[in-house]
Parts: sequence; C-alpha cells; structure tokens
Amino acid sequence: MSLLSDRILNMSTSATLAMAAKARELRTEGKDIIGLSLGEPDFNTPDFIKNAAIQGINDDYNSYTPVDGYVELKEAIITKFKRDNNLTYTLPQIVVSTGAKQSLANIAAVMLNKGDEVILPCPYWVSYSDIVKLNEGVPVEVKTAIDTDFKMTASQLEAAITPNTKMIWFSSPCNPSGSVYSKAELRALADVLQNHPNIYVVSDEIYEHINFVGGHASMAQFEDMYNRTITVNGVSKAFAMTGWRIGFIGAPTEIARACNKMQGQITSGANCIAQRAVITAMKASPSKVQFMIDEFKIRRDLVLELLNDIEGFKTNTPEGAFYVFPNISSFFGKTFRGKTINNASDFSLYLLEEALVATVTGEAFGNPDCIRISYAASQDQLIEAIKRIKESLN
Repeated sequence: MSLLSDRILNMSTSATLAMAAKARELRTEGKDIIGLSLGEPDFNTPDFIKNAAIQGINDDYNSYTPVDGYVELKEAIITKFKRDNNLTYTLPQIVVSTGAKQSLANIAAVMLNKGDEVILPCPYWVSYSDIVKLNEGVPVEVKTAIDTDFKMTASQLEAAITPNTKMIWFSSPCNPSGSVYSKAELRALADVLQNHPNIYVVSDEIYEHINFVGGHASMAQFEDMYNRTITVNGVSKAFAMTGWRIGFIGAPTEIARACNKMQGQITSGANCIAQRAVITAMKASPSKVQFMIDEFKIRRDLVLELLNDIEGFKTNTPEGAFYVFPNISSFFGKTFRGKTINNASDFSLYLLEEALVATVTGEAFGNPDCIRISYAASQDQLIEAIKRIKESLN
C-alpha cells in the first residue's frame, strides 16, 4: 500500500513555483539568475494600503474572521464590482478567500462531480487543470494559436461542448498570454451558451486592471449569463499584494453559500489584517495604481522590441497582464553540447542553464510550442535577460 494518496501522486507540481525553486537553488550556488518566471509585480504595496493594515493592527483586529469575510470588506467588494464592472451583487453572493487560487479550488470542489468536463481554452493558467482533476473533473483543452491572439472562438467552443460539459474556465486578461477578450468576443461565446443552459462559466479577472486597451469586459455583465457566471478576482496583481493572500468571488447565491460551507471546513476566514487593508484597496479608485499599469505597458513594448530582434521568436502583442508568450518551436530539433531541444520544457531549461534566465515552459499552460516570459521585473533586468537569451541562442 502506498504511503501517499493517488490524489497527490497524480497531481503535477506548479511549473511556475518549480522554476522559481530551481532558480533559487542555482542562486545559492552563486549563479546570477534573472527570474522572469513568477507572476509577481516588483512594486511595493502602495502606502495607503499598508497604512490601513497598520491601523487594523492598532485597532486590535486579531480574532477569527467570518468564514466568507468581514461584512465591511464584502460591502467594499460589492461597491468595486458595481463601479468597475457594472455588476450588482448582494452580501450572500460574495465570498472572500485566502487568495483567488483558493476561490478557484472552492468552486471546483462544490460544483464538479466525477466525469464532469471543464473546457479550458489553451493556454490557461497553470493550476486550472490540476484543480479540476483533483476534484475528479475532466479538463477539455481547446487549442488556440498566436495568430488569433490565443483566444477561443465561438465555433471552437461549440465544437468542444459534450453532454458532460459542466463548466468553462478562462482568464481575461489571460495568464499566460496577456490576451484580453472584448465585450463582442464574450458575447459571441455567451450566444453559444444560450443553447446549453446547464453550463457555468468561471471568469477569472485577477488581471482586470492591468489592461492596455481599456474597457475590461466581464462575462457576468450579460443578463442571460449573470446567473451562470462566477466572477473571480483579488488584489495580488493590480495592487502588488501577492503575499497578502486575498481573493474573492461574486456568484449565484447557491454557489457562494456552498463555497462558504467548503471553506468553513478547510481554512475558515482569511487573514484579519489583510482583510482590513483590502477594504481600503477596494474603496480606492483604480487610478491609484495606474502608475504600475503605465510602467507595465512600457516594459511590454520594450520586451517585444527586444524579442523581435531574436531570430526564431514569434510574438504577438498582448493587451494585458504582464506576460509575453512567444512561440519558440523553430528551435525544436536543435542540439547544443549533446542536448537536443525537443519541446518548450527543454527550451526553458536551456535558457536557465545557458543564459541564466528563468522562464516557464508553455507545456504547463497547455501549449507546448511557447514559453512564458514575465516582465514584472525592472527594465534593466529585462534588457540584460533578453541580451543573455539572444547570446545563448546565437
């Protein structure tokens, strides 16, 4: 009998975290690794949010929190949804969790039964597939290409639907591609779903504010999709609060109550001080963090200019988030020091060992022809990293 469960033995390790660990290991050996693997802003949390956390400490917030979040925070999230997304939610429809990743895990646990299919437009965020499989669901990958900005079309969605389809999960802006679905593109997908009334949508909007084209669109904005959409968001990316671990959902009441019940048996309520800080973040105008978005856009343009100078890289122009997802398949079959690059994983490892630059293989995101490069690093680091990449490939 195995010591460990089949559940954990069959689960993949997060590729982004694995690459970050490998980079840390090489740094301890004295190697100068530039990390472009983690999706973590290199900005500090804004002072007005930190000050709210300090106030929470001074006000003696130190007890267990309500499982689904402080009422004041849920009210602030309701205000945010209305202000930024034109979505109307009530208190029972909001659940605050320890990061948007827990929000996703809750949703899968309360909605999926064995054999339920979940459509994942590729590329998708690295943990979607394993969260689905952990809850005995079946991930159904819908392949997209760089030529169509990695977006799933209405006809592709229709072709992927079977009698077992329970859900669709996607992010916009997308991690890892940076793609942003327009309102018209979401409407086209929603039109397909009108013929399939039992399919629910998880709309992961964690990168909502890091949008270079403006006009973020939410699937739940459509009246005929509102009761079939779970909107997932959080503060990690736009507010540079990755370590604070606060995410949240707006959902149909029955689903939100189920997530609350699930969370009550797993972690209970999220951190009290982080919640007090996020009340302030949610009430703030998005313009308060515009300086970060402006800098990300400058970095995106810089990275694209530098990558386009490397023969063999094929890029598109991401409209949001802080990643580029170049196709590097032209390097497959090439050999260096007796090692052949057969796929994106080999390519990513080659860059780590030869260029001392950490990226993430596209295989982890459902696309084996690409790698993910995060530009959540300083301009100087980005210039040096891509210079190293170019030299190592020459």
